[in-house]
Amino acid sequence: MAQQTDVATIGKVSIDTDARAPLHPYDQWVETLDLPVHKGYYVEDVRNLEVAPWPEMGCNAAFIQLAGMEGVADARITEIPPGGSTNPTRFALDEVVYVAEGQGLATVWAEGVERRTFEFSPRSLFVIPRGAVRQFANARGDRPARLITNTYLPVGMSLVPDPTYFFNSTYEDPTLLETSEDELYSVAKRSPGGRGASWFGNFFTDLAAWNGLVPHRQRGGGGHVVDIQFPHSEMGGHMSVFPPGTYKKAHRHGPGVVIIIPAGEGYSIMWPEGEEKVIVPWHEASMFVPPNRWFHQHFNVSVEPARYLALSPIRQMRGLANRMNPLLDQVEYPSEESWVREMFEEELGKRGLESLMPEEVYTDPHYKWEYDASEEQGAVLDASAGRGL
Repeated sequence: MAQQTDVATIGKVSIDTDARAPLHPYDQWVETLDLPVHKGYYVEDVRNLEVAPWPEMGCNAAFIQLAGMEGVADARITEIPPGGSTNPTRFALDEVVYVAEGQGLATVWAEGVERRTFEFSPRSLFVIPRGAVRQFANARGDRPARLITNTYLPVGMSLVPDPTYFFNSTYEDPTLLETSEDELYSVAKRSPGGRGASWFGNFFTDLAAWNGLVPHRQRGGGGHVVDIQFPHSEMGGHMSVFPPGTYKKAHRHGPGVVIIIPAGEGYSIMWPEGEEKVIVPWHEASMFVPPNRWFHQHFNVSVEPARYLALSPIRQMRGLANRMNPLLDQVEYPSEESWVREMFEEELGKRGLESLMPEEVYTDPHYKWEYDASEEQGAVLDASAGRGL
């Protein structure tokens, strides 16, 4: 049986619930914590961001609130000191955790359920079920471990504007930890449905080495994709991989899609229709969030395949793409502005590389990238399956 352990508590704060308040309840709470809050359009390396002590949690921490996350999704850095551990914490919502650096142990439990402990390492991805107690420990004695957590807390606090409701909750659902050993913190498995490749489970060992993807024709660039589904949770996302010397088609969707880079080097361009562009340089541990209805486009300027993990917002936000005419939410290569290609080739040239984009993609809007027959099998990738992401 699970042992009783005191869990961390969060103090109650005063929240202005007036509809005219300048800040969302979540943002008001964050401002009371005296922790760094990193804003802007992107973070080039989450491993280097400033953190500060959060005594209640027993760790160093910081919040990331990029344009595109407002009121929809959050991201928090949890830094565990060498050889240290966080305080046990119960949280009322599902929590997705990405390991930016370090090795350690995660222990999860609920009343009446045996504790489950598993190891994590750089680029691991896992989910902690709502209501469960969790504690993280750093297995290294010479360097800190740094985790990035993603939740729907901004939405939750707009409904219940009190952080103690979520952090000090007595809510538990032990059945979420009583699933079979095949599901609970073992390596995720492939399941049918989605876009032809869907990996189901709550622990992904290393996203930089995760394969089993299928062609993603809709976005171009010769890329591949896999959908990620967590048991008993609306949270999830997908990972895309695309070859060196190529780039994806520009597209747009709703807010709150948190993008983290597990591997590769490149840049992305983001812009609201008809307005100025924002250039986002990225490499491993970079993070950015395309704002609501902003076009964005990803470019690989390295000699290795590039990977990006996209963590999805709540389901209601995923429907904010144009379903009446999906063509309005994607820019085909022949229709893009000429400077896009010119900049890409210039960036490659700086690195002594050349574009591997076929010349035909710029003249034929129906150009089809070549894939191995084995990759094509089972891939369900038409325009309606893109889900706007």
